[in-house]
Amino acid sequence: MGKEAEVSGKQEANGKQEVPRKSLNTYTWQEIQRHNQQADQWLVINRKVYDVTDWAGRHPGGRRILTHYAGEDATDVFRAVHLELDVVQLYLKPLLIGELAPGEPSQERHKNSQLVKDFQELRKTVEAMNMFDANLVFFFLHLAQILILEVLAWLTLYQFGSGWRVTIFITFLLIISQAQSGFLQHDAGHLSIFKKSKWNHLLHKFLMCHLKGLSGNWWNYRHFQHHVKTNIYPKDPDINMGPLFLLGDLQPVKYGKKKIKYIDYKKQHLYFYMGESGIRFSQYLKGPQATEEEMKLCSGHLTFKCFSLQDIAWVSSFYIRHFITFGPFYGIFGTLLLMFLESPWIAYVTQMSHIPMQMSTEENRDWLSTQVLATCNIEQSFFNDWFTGHLNFQIEHHLFPTMPRHNYHKVAPLVRSLCAKHGLQYVNKPMLTAFGDIVRALKKSAALWKDAYYET
Repeated sequence: MGKEAEVSGKQEANGKQEVPRKSLNTYTWQEIQRHNQQADQWLVINRKVYDVTDWAGRHPGGRRILTHYAGEDATDVFRAVHLELDVVQLYLKPLLIGELAPGEPSQERHKNSQLVKDFQELRKTVEAMNMFDANLVFFFLHLAQILILEVLAWLTLYQFGSGWRVTIFITFLLIISQAQSGFLQHDAGHLSIFKKSKWNHLLHKFLMCHLKGLSGNWWNYRHFQHHVKTNIYPKDPDINMGPLFLLGDLQPVKYGKKKIKYIDYKKQHLYFYMGESGIRFSQYLKGPQATEEEMKLCSGHLTFKCFSLQDIAWVSSFYIRHFITFGPFYGIFGTLLLMFLESPWIAYVTQMSHIPMQMSTEENRDWLSTQVLATCNIEQSFFNDWFTGHLNFQIEHHLFPTMPRHNYHKVAPLVRSLCAKHGLQYVNKPMLTAFGDIVRALKKSAALWKDAYYET
């Protein structure tokens, strides 16, 4: 239990004596780490101890994010994902129950305190450089690109009909428009465009729901779990792709030993071309032999818990618009096909920085190490920046998720220098190499599954 501090008065600047009150309880890390269950969740932010058990269900990012950090120091992840700290503090205040005891380090004892301190200094440096200030013209031009391409596709179709040449041309336009919509919704979803969260949320609804036809709430629910515990199994839903794909070193062996063979995993690198639609679909499929934790992660993804009425209305507007526009020319099947042709593009861009990197169970590393070990960068060029929506700077994006993407290249040298200081490998590779590494990683995982499956 925490120790009561002494009661003391405090002399105010105006000479008046403040009413004496009890100071905060103090706790050791050993005590805090015992509160790491869904029904009993404490976490530490800036040496303050918060009991988030009862409030976790109301957390805008979903209960699981808080559960993932129960019993841990959440200082850096808290700062990374929140935009309006003054507003967030209002929610934190009633949850405060104490603070770390004076003799306790600011983070768990197994972490490198100097590394943590250096990263926090880096955060202050990039804030002082105004690296979190967005160039609204940059984002406006990207939105204009998307809308112009869609309008051009509509006008071409209405003017010249649906011949095969026109179909190829408008397909090309729509693929670019849809892919760039995906990257821009990612910016809005991370609150990196406007200073106020509500404007980012509104733009995110428009881009993700109306232009992409997917739920913004669903995206938030999954994507922020991916960010706070990147490549940590089973906390990161983006690496939980069974039964269609088995990733990393642990999951293939587990499936193999349990003799699970929904499909021939030796060929998983070949059907990866199904793209993002295949990846997302695989995340919903769980066989009867899936673990309890996997089922918990999957449950709710197909329910309307991830959808608000507002989301349903926004998403409906996407399908209504597309079927009115393209339905008379291509019918139901053809129109549906036109909606998701950018899927392989998105799949390769989003997976090339994670699938080849380290995947592990929870090891409670510091924020910098967690992200650098699980992500990699792709070489910068004008084309690479545009083609990936600046996700070629995946390391910087994961360290500073609310940073506008046009500033990643400015902070990259600082991040690289900090990694070198602490012996962390900062991986930066050509794009084609990164694409090839996806296939090589899938083949390696398939081989591990095969060895475990056929061993006697």
